[in-house]
Amino acid sequence: MCFSATASFSASVVLVGIGIASIKQIQTKSQIVFACIPLFFAIQQFNEGLVWVSFANPFNAELNLYGKYGFLIFSQIIWPLWIPIAMVMVENKGERRKIQRVFVAIGITESLYQFYCMLNYPAHAEILGQHIYYHIDHPDTFKYLEPAFYIAAIIVSPFFTSVRKMWLVGMAILISCIITVIFFQHYTVSVWCFFASIISMSVYFIMRKIRMSPNSYLKEPRAASNS
Repeated sequence: MCFSATASFSASVVLVGIGIASIKQIQTKSQIVFACIPLFFAIQQFNEGLVWVSFANPFNAELNLYGKYGFLIFSQIIWPLWIPIAMVMVENKGERRKIQRVFVAIGITESLYQFYCMLNYPAHAEILGQHIYYHIDHPDTFKYLEPAFYIAAIIVSPFFTSVRKMWLVGMAILISCIITVIFFQHYTVSVWCFFASIISMSVYFIMRKIRMSPNSYLKEPRAASNS
């Protein structure tokens, strides 16, 4: 959440509940990565709550450091990799799975790039306009290419799965991204996570559908190959 420490910690608690509910729907090990998405959002929001608390008087630089990088590790490094991997894990074997592996490769590239930037360039978090503004320095070389990799890994990959209703996750991420860019351009990193609960609810919805119809949650039958 992007409005206060109370909002962030409250969102974290709610997301833990959604995460537990999603995990209870698991029937196979391949669903674990996808079902854990709400819990990861919960940890991310808890870290932003720490950032808010760190701004209290007197300023707590150490708490700010832990909260800031805890939040950014999820938003910049974990999500570009976790989302495509989750798509591969729940995907049926076949052409769609091969396509998802491409998104995994894109996600790995993006995550490694963000990890490199986090190690070599400073990141700052400050309160501006009642929101937390994260300033992350990146080299200009990949200024326009890098966002394309991030979008492909997080937003595009859910649209290329054969799992029924998975497009809801992609649409939730896409719509939240568009709204954030239009109305909160300078606070995109923080405000985008305001929609974590919506995205997490779509995860729970899909997990529940899979549990209720374990043999028909795929648009296509599972292939016999081991590819």
